[in-house]
Amino acid sequence: MKRTLAVAALATIAFAGAAEARDQIRIVGSSTVFPFASKVVEQFGKTTSFKTPVIESTGSGGGLKLFCAGVGVDHPDITNSSRAIKSSEVETCAKNGVNKITEITIGYDGIVVADSKKGPEFAVSRKDLYLALAKSVPDPKGGDKLIPNPYKTWKDVNASLPANDIEVLGPPPTSGTRDAFVELVMDVGCEQFAFIKAMAKADPKAYKAACQAIREDGAYIEAGENDTLIVNKLVENPKALGIFGYSFLDQNADKIKGATIDGVKPTFENIASSKYPVSRPLFFYVKGEHVGVIPGIKEYVAEFTSEAAIGEDGYLPQIGLIPLPADKAKVVKEAGKTLPHNVK
Repeated sequence: MKRTLAVAALATIAFAGAAEARDQIRIVGSSTVFPFASKVVEQFGKTTSFKTPVIESTGSGGGLKLFCAGVGVDHPDITNSSRAIKSSEVETCAKNGVNKITEITIGYDGIVVADSKKGPEFAVSRKDLYLALAKSVPDPKGGDKLIPNPYKTWKDVNASLPANDIEVLGPPPTSGTRDAFVELVMDVGCEQFAFIKAMAKADPKAYKAACQAIREDGAYIEAGENDTLIVNKLVENPKALGIFGYSFLDQNADKIKGATIDGVKPTFENIASSKYPVSRPLFFYVKGEHVGVIPGIKEYVAEFTSEAAIGEDGYLPQIGLIPLPADKAKVVKEAGKTLPHNVK
């Protein structure tokens, strides 16, 4: 406790002495939230007297690592995330003097599996996706045992699918989209095998390895934190599939199409109504120690949480953000007005 207080005190002193070194908000984090935050940055720069914030796409995990590294002008003020902050990350923040963290939920997003409009139609289950992408899978010959993934084509996984080689471009382990895909797709798919589901209590480590380890034999290709790059690769290769947020599908609907998952298409309406099974909330986190020191943070948050931005007819739903229900939106707006306060 004494060490934490000492770190916080030193950070505050260092920050106070260097506060004039930066007069722009610095934002890092999720590639999924990046298009929405960039639009807010653009609007903020046009409509206020503050300097336009600097924004960088680092991935959710990478952004939170930078965010939690300390207090002062060398550290970002805000990080975007396509998953909730982990308790371990809150602890890391605290060790480095970052104790005032405000969580802002901006809306919802769906994770899509997409391919080129020139590619075949895909209608898959989460079980199919697990079998196609897991490092180890149940032996197709039977028995309650796992073997290295033998599946080469989608038809090998499910006779109703195309005979194309399994080639999926997706996010790296630092990505919140990867975390959410593992939780919402891989875990659900693997739990359809009773002997694996039983591992969750009997041997959690073995369960995690069985459900969450992605194959490393070339069928899954980590494409970095650049979802636009994945879209371009799908256009170049109609036999490949890509994993990314719904907004990128929405913005590139002339080039790519989304696969039906468990019988539901990835549409705005289906995600908003919770019918689409692979959806998650989107966030950004504000460093309270920087509020009132780096100019414009409160005003930026006010713009991001405004009806004009995240309301049903706001400019962010127009580019693919799924808006919050009215009651949740009201809570978010109030949270934005009462900075700083701690994440729960």
